[in-house]
Amino acid sequence: MRVEQLESFLLVSETGSFQQAAKRCGVTQSTISRQIQALEAELDAPLLHRAAQVKLTVAGEALLPKARRICQDWRQATRDIADLMAGKQPELCVAAIQSVCSYLLPPVLKQFCQNYSHVQLRVTALGSDRSLKVLRDGLVDVAIVMDNERLTASPDMAVQPLYEEPVEVLMAANHPLTQFEQVPWAELAHYPQVMFKDGYGMQRLVQTQFERSGGELQTAVELNTLDAFRGVVREGNLTALLPQSALAESFNDPTLAIRPTEAPSLTRRVVLVTTSDRLNIPVIKSFCQLVLERGAVFLPHRDLPELLSAKSI
Repeated sequence: MRVEQLESFLLVSETGSFQQAAKRCGVTQSTISRQIQALEAELDAPLLHRAAQVKLTVAGEALLPKARRICQDWRQATRDIADLMAGKQPELCVAAIQSVCSYLLPPVLKQFCQNYSHVQLRVTALGSDRSLKVLRDGLVDVAIVMDNERLTASPDMAVQPLYEEPVEVLMAANHPLTQFEQVPWAELAHYPQVMFKDGYGMQRLVQTQFERSGGELQTAVELNTLDAFRGVVREGNLTALLPQSALAESFNDPTLAIRPTEAPSLTRRVVLVTTSDRLNIPVIKSFCQLVLERGAVFLPHRDLPELLSAKSI
């Protein structure tokens, strides 16, 4: 069954004439006749009483309201897709890790809202694994996450690198490990860790690093906000391994100290992920380009004033 067959059937039912139906849609009368014959053959039922004034059969009467709905839905679908491909997307949904939401995205969001004032922008801070899941489920258009090839290996995923940053040790200002300019992994293993909850890429990265270094990871607390990390760490002997962009608010806190680790150093890679079909949609493509441009100049480092100024650029 084809939409044009249903449209021909509707035109004949409205005009009561094959000739008038053909004139209305700009085709020959024989074309209209063939389309309706094909429809009748597929349904195995006559739809029209062919006389001077064409009338619907019982089967035609049953088909009429359904044919109207199908054709209306099809016309609406074609309009919606045309609008989408013309950049008239009503909203854009983004999932991103917390540090990206805080430091990378603000100037991007500002520019995007200026360029696309008609688009409702929705940004949610989630862990990397959760962000990729909601992307795969179609709940968001773009995910900005810590790289995880295991979760982005699908051929329909489009993955573009943004930046890499070192992971360093956050501890209280009077912690014993502050004696080291670079904290040895063997020493770090003596102290319990504050970790991100399951589903955050950092948890998996830290666990893997401890396994490789031969140390035993002691997880004392699992959290999911950077404020909570700072609050717990400053109270005692707990330490946390965090990427530099997540440590930005800690650099000028006199109650906290930050140290790099000894080799092998630990880094994390942040990537932008969407699906290949979404990159054909103008609004999504434009947003991704803004993120990539920002990522090309965004380098987390220990100069806190410059890093924090990224919020207002």
